[in-house]
Amino acid sequence: MPKFCRHNRLLQNCPICAREQAVEMRPLVSSSAPRVAEPRPAAPRPPARRQPAEPARGRGGVRIRRLRSTVDDGYRSPLVPGLKSSQEAARLAEEIAFAATRLRRLATDPPGLYAEVAGLASRPRPAGPEGETASELEERTWLAFLIAYLYPLEAADPFAAIRRLRTDWAKAEKLSLAGAETGPRTSLDPDRWPATIGAYRAWAGRAGSQARAFGGEPDWTPERRFSRLFERLALPGLSRALRFELLTSLGALGVYELRAASLALGGGDEVTVAAKRALGIGDPLLLERRAAQLAEACQAPLAALDLALHSWERGERVTGGLGPGAEPGEAELAAARLALEL
Repeated sequence: MPKFCRHNRLLQNCPICAREQAVEMRPLVSSSAPRVAEPRPAAPRPPARRQPAEPARGRGGVRIRRLRSTVDDGYRSPLVPGLKSSQEAARLAEEIAFAATRLRRLATDPPGLYAEVAGLASRPRPAGPEGETASELEERTWLAFLIAYLYPLEAADPFAAIRRLRTDWAKAEKLSLAGAETGPRTSLDPDRWPATIGAYRAWAGRAGSQARAFGGEPDWTPERRFSRLFERLALPGLSRALRFELLTSLGALGVYELRAASLALGGGDEVTVAAKRALGIGDPLLLERRAAQLAEACQAPLAALDLALHSWERGERVTGGLGPGAEPGEAELAAARLALEL
C-alpha cells in the first residue's frame, strides 16, 4: 500500500520525509515538453518580398484604387466619427456639395439627354407612320433607364455613347450593347446585358407598362414609392447603384414622384463601404440614421450622399452627366463645410 507523508505526498516523493525515514526517493522522469527557460531556436524566415498591388477588375476593365496618404491631424466631428483627417473631411464636403448641386441642376436645368427625360426637349423623329412610337412617357422612362444603366461618360459630351446606342421602347428588343462605351458607374455586364434588358422589359410588361410599374399605388408617398420600387427592381444585372440612380434621377427630373428616405446600404457596394468608413459604424440601421443626420446638417438631399460617397471612396469625382470641369455650387459647398466644421 502506498504511504503518504504529512505533506500529503507519496513518501518516496517527498524529499523531507524520505530523508527523515531513510526511504529511497523515486527517481524523477524528465518531461518531453520543451523547457521554458530554454527557448527553441527560431526557424529561419525567408526574406520579405513586396508584392505588387493587383488592380481591382470591374466590368469596365481595370480599375485603379488610389492609396490614401492622409494622416490623423486631430480632426474630429460627430457627424463623421470615422474621419480623423481634415483633408478627407474637406474632400467629403466637396463631394456632398457637388452631388447636391447635380440634383438641383437635374430639377431646374437638366443637361443633355436628361432634358429629354424631363420632357423639356424631344428627340427628332421622321414624319409619317415610321415615326410613331409608344407614349412619350414610356420613351422618357426608357431613356432614363439607359442613362442609368450605361451611365454618362466623363467627356465633353457625356451622353455621346448613349445617344448612338439608344432605341425606342417599342424596339427595345433590337437594342445591342455589344462593345458599348460606358461611364464610371455603369452596371453593364458584357456577358449578361441581354438577360438584364429582357428582365427589365418583362418586369414592365407584367405591370402593363413602364409608367404603371413606376407609378405604383396612387396612395403611396414619394418615399414609399422609392422604397418599394427599389425592392421590385432587384432584377438580374440591376445593381444597387443602378436602381438607386435610376429612381433618384426619375424623381429629380419630375417624371415620377420619388424621394429616397434611406440609402439602401448593404453588402460590398462601394457606397456602403464608404459610409462605414466615414460614419464609423457597420450596423445598417445606425448607418442610415447617421447618413440622414449628415445630409440634414449639410442641407443636402439624402440621395446626394449616394454619388458623394461613391466619388469620395473612388478618390475621383464622378460628374454624373454634368461633364468635366463641373464644380459644386457656392451655397452647397458653404453649407457642407459649415456642417463639418471646416
